[in-house]
Amino acid sequence: MILAVAGGKGGVGKTTMAYNVAAALDAVVVDTDLGMADLPGGRGPDLHDVLAGRADPIETLRSGPVDIVPCGRTLAGARACDLTQLESAIGRLERERDTVVLDCPAGRRADAGVPLAVADAAVLVASPRAFALADVIRTRELARELDAGLVGCIVNRVVEPPPVETIGDALGAPVAVVPADPRVGRSVAEERPVIDTAPDSDAAGAVREVVRRVPR
Repeated sequence: MILAVAGGKGGVGKTTMAYNVAAALDAVVVDTDLGMADLPGGRGPDLHDVLAGRADPIETLRSGPVDIVPCGRTLAGARACDLTQLESAIGRLERERDTVVLDCPAGRRADAGVPLAVADAAVLVASPRAFALADVIRTRELARELDAGLVGCIVNRVVEPPPVETIGDALGAPVAVVPADPRVGRSVAEERPVIDTAPDSDAAGAVREVVRRVPR
């Protein structure tokens, strides 16, 4: 199973949600943002090396509370990548680990579309602001074009109750709400998934709600 976590706009907490969803699925999470990596890195080979033909995907696995395939952070590394190799690389990880979560780049660039095209299903992440919701609707259209079935949408960093029914109707999918919670914001940098550090929190409950809808 390959699950893409995507969002129309940067800064909505997409990487944070990808990391925490991967924790709940006991999956490996792959940083597919070739130009602006956000997941913790490592000293060994990374996705840049894989897509440049210099490493096997399994070599890049970085063990932790959530296993990560990091991405390089250099412009030269990004330029050397062959995006046509992403599908085979992710397929190799899926055969090894069963479930793979892709932290997708923001927006509608070609490098954002390729991970969605590789995925079996997608989760969209948005902030509760109107402009961000408009962006995620456009990402939903892209996912539909690429045949990535939509599992649901996460509205992240919520302070006041958002219009859940309206968002769900616009996307044609269930909506989970993740309240603003500093433990969620710190979870990636500290490598402490919220389902472990605060299992009874509303944020952890929302992550589990989304994960229950992921086909196995």
